[in-house]
Amino acid sequence: MAVKQVQIRTEFITLDAFLKWINIAGTGGHAKALIASGLIQVNGEKELRRGRKLRPNDHVLITGEGEWQIAAEEG
Repeated sequence: MAVKQVQIRTEFITLDAFLKWINIAGTGGHAKALIASGLIQVNGEKELRRGRKLRPNDHVLITGEGEWQIAAEEG
């Protein structure tokens, strides 16, 4: 499965907001449950904090869904 690149305009995006933005979670509660399930890794480590700040060059792996790389928006 190819790594998908997601560009952000801000310095960071929180993990729960990221999950909603890429349409993996429909609500904040759904994002919280996904994170608590232990199926999400950030930079190769299991992440259980929904407020985890994702910054450019971070990699997010969601078991059964795919892998994303955060990038800074150009321009």
